Amino acid sequence: MSELKNRIDFVYIFDVCDGNPNGDPDAGNLPRVDAQTGMGLVTDVCLKRKVRNYVQVAKECTEGYDILVKSKEISGEEVFINEKIARAYGVCSIDLKTENDLDGKKRKEKGKAQGSEVAKAREWMCKHYYDVRSFGAVLSTGPNAGQVRGPIQITFSRSFDPIIASEHSLTVSVARDIERSYNEQIGIQGRKATISYGLYVCHGFISANFAKQTGFSEEDLELFFDALKNMFDVDRSAARGLMSAQKLIVFRHDSALGNAPANKLFDLVQIKKNTNGAPRSFKDYEVTIGSNVPFGVQVEELI
Repeated sequence: MSELKNRIDFVYIFDVCDGNPNGDPDAGNLPRVDAQTGMGLVTDVCLKRKVRNYVQVAKECTEGYDILVKSKEISGEEVFINEKIARAYGVCSIDLKTENDLDGKKRKEKGKAQGSEVAKAREWMCKHYYDVRSFGAVLSTGPNAGQVRGPIQITFSRSFDPIIASEHSLTVSVARDIERSYNEQIGIQGRKATISYGLYVCHGFISANFAKQTGFSEEDLELFFDALKNMFDVDRSAARGLMSAQKLIVFRHDSALGNAPANKLFDLVQIKKNTNGAPRSFKDYEVTIGSNVPFGVQVEELI
């Protein structure tokens, strides 16, 4: 594995057509929206879920690429975090039932790790689970493996234009329960919310310093970018409509600390709408990158 030695910032642009990219459970699962501006929102957690799903399918949970926070709909597995932490201590041959810990200090709570034990389990979790060494994790529950600060941080995605959600009635034509009448089981049975079109912009940051702590490598970075390119194609849903990755613009610094502020780099990416009507596809926009890139920063368009 090659150590990641450079700070990286990136802009990720994706769109949705006739779908709900990220439902809001506080609003009847309508598309998330900024109440003040009407701009659509997609949470960082939503995108990380899709990255996890892609890695799980692409790597089939092989050694070093297992996923801790698995989706049951993808894996069919019910995951209990405390059980996974306990397994880490078992693999590391650390008995948490002893009176004293590995450092010889009296254990404050039987069954709960402390001192250097925590560091050993945390290291194993980072090495074994791709999402832990990428995004970090709170592992201080149960047996306690501490907390991991992940090198990859992602902002909420925000639509370039305001979105308008439409609700559609859904009908059922087949009855299920023989104990109930046929007519009361067919007809309008539910509703579905979509937006006609939305172009979303997400900003991301990858820290070489935190990567060193978790063991996140150049190979892990390549896999992460592969996920951003292809994750919508392995996570299709009728409710989400047509979601597509349209642009992935990467700013790689020549140093671990970076050579320019991230916000100044993001300002180089300009989006312009080239239609007078309501946008209905990515062709209705033009994305350009400014030429005045700061010294010590390389720009690459991966999409």
